[in-house]
Amino acid sequence: MRLLLVEDEPSVRDLLRESLEEAGWAVDEAEGVREALGLLEAFPYDLLVLDLALPDGDGLEILRQARAEGMSLPVLILTARDTLEARVLGLEQGADDYLVKPFYPREAVARARALLRRSRGLGQNRLLRGRLELDLEGRRAFWQGEEVRLSAREYALLEALVLRGEGYSSREYLLEKVWNGEASVDPRTVDTYVKYLRRKLASEAIETTRGLGYRFLG
Repeated sequence: MRLLLVEDEPSVRDLLRESLEEAGWAVDEAEGVREALGLLEAFPYDLLVLDLALPDGDGLEILRQARAEGMSLPVLILTARDTLEARVLGLEQGADDYLVKPFYPREAVARARALLRRSRGLGQNRLLRGRLELDLEGRRAFWQGEEVRLSAREYALLEALVLRGEGYSSREYLLEKVWNGEASVDPRTVDTYVKYLRRKLASEAIETTRGLGYRFLG
């Protein structure tokens, strides 16, 4: 999963980015309003972590524009504004949760996980799909009750396919989600990792349809 972290204070940004990456997410960073809006237009993020006091404007402007353009990704606000009025305003503008500075990075990660679960209709950290069970927090996979040993990249690809539901995932979509859109990655790398997953699960677990991409069947 891919997150956008908007924070202009380097020490806070670095600490939070490290915690989110340790939790298994790809993290892009922005320091201001214009940069953040450009990234939101360019990439399909799963979560926005948003500071409000930014050097070129108010972070709420990012939130307002994102919602006005129909972006439904969950938004976690991080800010030093701890008044009731500030919290209510952020929530009314479309935020999903609010964390006041100073905060513990572990709490931010826990809140991010909760928002992502709710945005996908998941009530817990376990996801069942046919013969597969995913431990979303532990990043572990179980096939027909037995744990399957996956590399970090294999797990990320499997999770992206499963969370897509009944929809197909193109190579481009998976490159953005799993490889963070790295330009140096050959698109055929996706095909290779799908083969790895089929070997470890079952050949029929992942369907390929020409012109549409891949779909997890379970």
